[in-house]
Amino acid sequence: MRAAWFLASMFAVAHILPAAIQEPVHVNTGSVSGTAGSSPEVRVYRGIPYAAPPVGKLRWRAPQPVAHWEGVRAADRFGAMCMQPAFRGAPAGANPPNTSEDCLFLNVWTAAKAPGDKRPVMVWIHPGGYTTGSGSTPGFDGEALAKKGVVLVTINYRLGAFGFFSHPELTKESDRRGSGNYALMDQAAALQWVQANIAGFGGDPHRVTVFGDSAGSSSIANLMGSPQAKGLFQRAIGESGAWMGLSIGRTRTLAEAEQDGLKIAGALHAPTLEELRAAPAAELLKAGRAGGPVIDGWFIPEDVGAAFAEGKQNDVPLLDGSNQDEGTFFLQPTTAEKFMERAHSRFGDQADAFLKLYAAGSDEEANTSQLAAFRDELAFVMRTWARAQTKTGHSKAYLYYFTHQPPAPVGASASGARGTGATHGAEAQYIFQNLLGPRSWTDLDHQVSDMLSSYWVNFAANGDPNGKGLTKWPAYDDRKSAGRMILGDQAEVGPSLNPDQLAFFEAVYEKTRR
Repeated sequence: MRAAWFLASMFAVAHILPAAIQEPVHVNTGSVSGTAGSSPEVRVYRGIPYAAPPVGKLRWRAPQPVAHWEGVRAADRFGAMCMQPAFRGAPAGANPPNTSEDCLFLNVWTAAKAPGDKRPVMVWIHPGGYTTGSGSTPGFDGEALAKKGVVLVTINYRLGAFGFFSHPELTKESDRRGSGNYALMDQAAALQWVQANIAGFGGDPHRVTVFGDSAGSSSIANLMGSPQAKGLFQRAIGESGAWMGLSIGRTRTLAEAEQDGLKIAGALHAPTLEELRAAPAAELLKAGRAGGPVIDGWFIPEDVGAAFAEGKQNDVPLLDGSNQDEGTFFLQPTTAEKFMERAHSRFGDQADAFLKLYAAGSDEEANTSQLAAFRDELAFVMRTWARAQTKTGHSKAYLYYFTHQPPAPVGASASGARGTGATHGAEAQYIFQNLLGPRSWTDLDHQVSDMLSSYWVNFAANGDPNGKGLTKWPAYDDRKSAGRMILGDQAEVGPSLNPDQLAFFEAVYEKTRR
């Protein structure tokens, strides 16, 4: 009797608890086992290598295949972060913990029940100005999104001088006659790994969405402009950053990047590639940043803006946008004199038109204008990306403007402090549903988080953010003035920049393309 009761109970539990992916999961280089998430239906696989360690002779080379391993690899801890400077506020000379050149790892969160589930896949490309960050940052934990029905992947990629170093001798060495963009090649290699292996984790390789913030978003715009990334993803989400970066600009030329590389080589007193590759990683880290993406003639064949203008980009549905208080993350207080000097230095004969839109009659007005100009220029950059993506007539774009005000960190003033308001990157914590840190989160914050994550997951699933219970989000239409979704305390369709702002930034953009 007791045995029968026990068997009946176990049968009932088996039907209550969700089934999980059977382990080990076989990938193209071996087998891996994961760990349980904080929710029993989620499995987490941490620190899976997607490319060989880019060290020694592999420094500044395209990512190479991972060596096959025997047995089952325990994917139970994050791999090392890529080399990067110390975090802000760290003691002088300190390095972040767990950093290494051997850092090309990715992480997977899945609540799929079987490999055949074919759930949409979201691949997060982290922010950090191309110099900091990792896929293991707590705020990018993928469990909540996995519970919403996607297979979530985060990645590391080479940073700073390890990821973007160009040099005449590297160009001469390469059979592609170019150098730089190793970070972007890493991202493409991670996406190739996803194509080859994600089905084993219950993901659908034909529904892969790349999404990222800041440098991660800019990376995605560059991936869309690269023929080497064609077919590796089917949707794209960009949060505050395009191929131009965070403001109007152009992609660096190879000659410019090589000159930056020569300066780094000079700081290291390393005139040959052999000496450069033998230089200690810590010394290279100190020698310089090496900039960002470059027109290397192969991964980025031409200025990415030109590729979009000519309709040569990877033509996939796009969701992108920016935030109301972008500038509080970056800008320091200024004076009217300094603000006007910078305007004339940057805009030249267009400075008077700029100062009519962003006046600086006093220091207070200059500070207000500084924040407004940064906000509006980045909004223009993201609108330009959405506009260019719709010109082919094949793919839709969805444009947003994030305005919800997160609570200030405990102990900080509610306004005026660095990074307050709907600042640069503020929406990411809502999208991941990871409202962390010493803040007094409210029920409204959790409602906004559920709304944003639902829009993002719907887009990953269908190429359209709309779904049951959500405010209708119209596709971007260049012929209409109401061109973007305002994501605030609630969602509502609202206007884009005014005609005078659009005309000014369009003129600046066109000037950079000549």
